[in-house]
Amino acid sequence: MAEPVVHQVLFYDYVENVVERRAPYREAHLALVGQWKADGKVVSGGALGQPPTGAMIVFLVDDPAAVDAFVAEDPYVRNGIVTRHRIVPWTVVT
Repeated sequence: MAEPVVHQVLFYDYVENVVERRAPYREAHLALVGQWKADGKVVSGGALGQPPTGAMIVFLVDDPAAVDAFVAEDPYVRNGIVTRHRIVPWTVVT
């Protein structure tokens, strides 16, 4: 059996009326996620809930500090769209 792989999962909580409020920052946010995905550091991600109340992004990095760097750069965080975030390690076994 292969060794488990540790991912870091980023959870965001969003402001109310996020669909309207994120619009000016959405392109830059998605570009940042796309850049990290192209670099092999993001596995997948997306909004949670209908309408969205938050989001989840799965990172393929060992150190949660790398995810902190993403958070610090994210236009959603910088512009108050994210009200809270947390990073949780996830050990993938299958």
